[in-house]
Amino acid sequence: MGQTPAHLKARIREVAEPVVVAAGYDIEDFTVSQAGRRAVVRIVVDRDGGVTLDEVAELSSQVSAALDASDGDADLVGPEPYTLEVSSPGVDRPLTQLRHWRRNIDRLVATSVEGKPVTGRILAVDGEQVTLDIDGVQRQFDSSALSAGVVQVEFNRKEG
Repeated sequence: MGQTPAHLKARIREVAEPVVVAAGYDIEDFTVSQAGRRAVVRIVVDRDGGVTLDEVAELSSQVSAALDASDGDADLVGPEPYTLEVSSPGVDRPLTQLRHWRRNIDRLVATSVEGKPVTGRILAVDGEQVTLDIDGVQRQFDSSALSAGVVQVEFNRKEG
């Protein structure tokens, strides 16, 4: 490939990020690694309202086309074939930014406040404030007081 891994990652991101942003997504994670002689580019995307499988497939095609079009530019990805993996974050992704909390409104989360574990349902995210329903009581927290949240999978939740 002839480029340092950090330089390669930065160049690939330069090409991929505008495509992702133009399609209305946020990049949640971006990695470039080697699998033998092949580069593996992994991009995790999300947006308000979530991401469908069809949307991921379409975005993957767009990013791949942009990378292929730029490949003549000093062998961007390298002379060997590369693997592109575009996906959405899994339910186990920690909620570390306000947009993560906002995108999970109405979900049950486990977090801690000042070192004390708390489990509650996200009711609202307004400015820097996160409102949780904890055992039927609405509590509002400054986002900086919350540790990373973890969505709790609910198999038998009754709506209503």
